[in-house]
Amino acid sequence: MNRKFGRCVLVGLLVLLAAFAVACGSSGSGEKDEEAVSGRDGKSAEDSLKEKLGGGSGIDTSLSFAEAHDGFTTTLAREENDDYSIPAPPEGLFDLVSYPSKVGDLAAYVSGDPGDGGKHPMIIWVVGGWGNGIDDFPWCYPDWDNDQTGSAFWQEGVLTMYPSFRGGCGNPGNYETLFGEVDDIVSAYEYAASLPYVDPDRIYLGGHSTGGTRALLASEYTDKFRAVFCFGAVDEIKYHNNTQFTFDLDNEDEFVMRSPIHWLDDIESPTFLIEGRDGNSENLERMLETSDNDKLHGYVIEGADHFSTLAPLTRVVAKKILEDTGAETAISITQEELDAAMKQEPSVPVPVMTERRLEKLGLTFSCPYLWEIGENEDGSGVNLYSRYEEENPWDLSALYINSYSPEETGDLQSFGEMMEAQGFTVSEISVGGYPAIDAMGSSPGDDGQVYYQRYVSIQKDGGSLDFNFITFDDYGEEANPVFQGVIDSIAFDS
Repeated sequence: MNRKFGRCVLVGLLVLLAAFAVACGSSGSGEKDEEAVSGRDGKSAEDSLKEKLGGGSGIDTSLSFAEAHDGFTTTLAREENDDYSIPAPPEGLFDLVSYPSKVGDLAAYVSGDPGDGGKHPMIIWVVGGWGNGIDDFPWCYPDWDNDQTGSAFWQEGVLTMYPSFRGGCGNPGNYETLFGEVDDIVSAYEYAASLPYVDPDRIYLGGHSTGGTRALLASEYTDKFRAVFCFGAVDEIKYHNNTQFTFDLDNEDEFVMRSPIHWLDDIESPTFLIEGRDGNSENLERMLETSDNDKLHGYVIEGADHFSTLAPLTRVVAKKILEDTGAETAISITQEELDAAMKQEPSVPVPVMTERRLEKLGLTFSCPYLWEIGENEDGSGVNLYSRYEEENPWDLSALYINSYSPEETGDLQSFGEMMEAQGFTVSEISVGGYPAIDAMGSSPGDDGQVYYQRYVSIQKDGGSLDFNFITFDDYGEEANPVFQGVIDSIAFDS
């Protein structure tokens, strides 16, 4: 069933609560699903190499990848870019910055200074998909089966940088489909290394899908990164979605310069390839067969696909980074520990919260950063809900805040008794130093759905201020920590 709120299915519940108020005088209140295509043409890695390097390519294979890359001029068949706006990041979590590159300044989200005077590790995380921009994906709901956000890193305490690339979000240049973007990743490293709170010897690189391929190419180009983690990278660019290619498709050299399998021996930083068996695992296995570089490590996760490895295994990587404190990297990963991590119970995330102030009501509170806020029709309060409608408790929950005058407000005891009569569990609490009723329960909607509701009525200055939380009934347990976080953050003007 499609469970979009449409912000209208709750009307029946709100009308019911308004009836409560009249009866007792109290109140109611971006990617990023890009998936690379596995190569299943039956060709061996050796045959593929012969076809590419011996069958018409003009690339001098005695050169390193860095030398070949720097000496090659890509020809774009079409010039593509975008001017998508970049959302402001949550204050105190990320800064929106510009980092210099060969084509000009490019935008990035970067973790702010922890303020402890120390130097900390940082990972540059490159998301999947063919877009070269950034948006609010880092703090969207991280689905356990498809968590492309990279949020495990900063949630675990690893400073994180999300770079955009040439041609994205109004940046100078055009999409170059894995060529110039490699230069941009190196430029992102230089920017990160310049930050006074970042340890330049502990800068890591990671990415997923197209981002994983970009990260792998960057590892072949430079040894600046302490370690590199590539989820779902492909060996040859032809296994990606070629409708996105902007380069000259008739030039074989263009493919060679964008295909990691030809340059694996140039890797000098520990580089870890991770993929689910049902994803691009054949690409991973061909790369391991092609090169005996001891800096290259590969892991195929049985029973997993192109996306399901991300949530559990980025958490493993984050912990490895935090433990990697020596003069030289000592990161090692075993197949057994990755397999064990895949069996852990999914964790319920707590959303990034941001402070909101309602001047008219004389209060501040915190709520999920992605929740929009607007006045209700009669101007007595506000409505808050996510700008997205994905299948999760962040996006399918809503909050309604209403204020009531002393004439409209009855005593809390009567209101609590009425809520109990409707099957709600009621308790007396204090919010911001004022007495309140906290009622929790489920109510049927006009659409046949059952909704979980948490209703907090605060008595203040003779009137009441009501916070009415609603979500789908089966999300109630997961959403309650979010609701509780809002309640705990409420503060009134003195």
